[in-house]
Amino acid sequence: MNIWWIRRDIRLHDTPALAGALEKGRGVLPVFVLDEHLLAKPAEKRQAFLFSGLRALEDDLHRLGSGLVVRSGDPAEVLPQLASEIEAYTVYAEEDYSPYAVQRDRELAGKVDLKLVHGLGVHPPALVTKADGSPYTVFTPFSKVWKALPFSNYTHPAPTSLPPLPSLTSEEIPATPSTDHFPTGEMEALRRLDAFLSGPVRDYADARNRMDLDGTSSLSPYLRFGMLSARTAVSAAMETARETDDTMVRKGCEVWINELIWREFYQAILYHFPFVLKTAFNAGLRNIPWRNAPAELQAWQQGLTGYPVVDAAMRQLNATGWMHNRARMITASFLVKDLLINWQEGERWFMQNLVDGDPAANNGSWQWTAGTGTDAAPYFRIFNPVLQGKKFDPLGVYVRRWVPELANVPDRYIHTPWEMSPLEQSAVNVIIGRNYPQPIVDHASARERTLKAYKGG
Repeated sequence: MNIWWIRRDIRLHDTPALAGALEKGRGVLPVFVLDEHLLAKPAEKRQAFLFSGLRALEDDLHRLGSGLVVRSGDPAEVLPQLASEIEAYTVYAEEDYSPYAVQRDRELAGKVDLKLVHGLGVHPPALVTKADGSPYTVFTPFSKVWKALPFSNYTHPAPTSLPPLPSLTSEEIPATPSTDHFPTGEMEALRRLDAFLSGPVRDYADARNRMDLDGTSSLSPYLRFGMLSARTAVSAAMETARETDDTMVRKGCEVWINELIWREFYQAILYHFPFVLKTAFNAGLRNIPWRNAPAELQAWQQGLTGYPVVDAAMRQLNATGWMHNRARMITASFLVKDLLINWQEGERWFMQNLVDGDPAANNGSWQWTAGTGTDAAPYFRIFNPVLQGKKFDPLGVYVRRWVPELANVPDRYIHTPWEMSPLEQSAVNVIIGRNYPQPIVDHASARERTLKAYKGG
């Protein structure tokens, strides 16, 4: 019997590690290890999503005649012990690229026959490189090579049955609150994929930036934990584009695939440059004189900055564990460029609160916004939160949903409520400084402060 060590592949369809474990007709033992190192970090919403997804997978495994064995502890100790209990041949697992995962797997490989198979993305990071084997650090050439590589739309079918589990001790999956905003499981992921490609993808190229519209796939949590494989997502988008005569659908599919490639670009950066989790990629921007401003950091975290679009986004994050990608860019820019607070503070807060928090993508996105990363926005590109709000939430629908105290503010003031006269404030019951905060920073002044700091850093 082989062990299928489930990590970020909480699914049955297109699961290379499971397919490998089933080769040669050997039985398979599905195992999840409650890794004490990973669970020690506070990320309640993400862990709730993970555990709920595991319960859905366990139900699916039971329907196939199998089940899920759950053990807790250090995988380098737990898995060799489990392998000896069942005299396992091989442990199959999907390769991961974080520094911790690489170190953990290296340690385990010295104790059991560990076979790592690619499945986290479409192409392994080591394959998308320059002719001399060196990594790309700019997205566009990376994406061109990614697209030029041979692509097979073959996806491993889900098994129709599995052998029963041997008699083994197994722990309970930790009880967690329901994940109302993101129902878990592979079936939900596939349903969302089909729903997105059947409709919203047509307007995706433009609507994906509108925070007031439901224009994105909302699949990031499912991709994060592998309830949907990247290959399945890309294959479905390619098939949708091939089968349509609608140029807007084809464009939407192309743009969405590009977003999926960004995920793999950041995986590759982490694979080749693991130090990015600890410091700026750009050595010349490691000494920016960041401000120590705990009160302003807290105002940002709680959605009380006085800038409606920033506050709406942060409150959406706190309530749901998810945030629109445009909102992520706006809030990140505000923390780093308006408040001049170290991007790593924001990186930590997002990882603590995001359901789809992924070390590679989160780090890459924050360094992109801060201008300290690989394919980064220039340091002098500083989002104006008012203009961003007006452009991507023109009628304030998004703001009013998440900042209800501004519900009655007229459209023309929804992104600048401090511009209302005292009489207008009274009329809508929004007294600035009482019912809603004054802006904690003047954007124009903050911009100059940031440009000066970056030039000296």
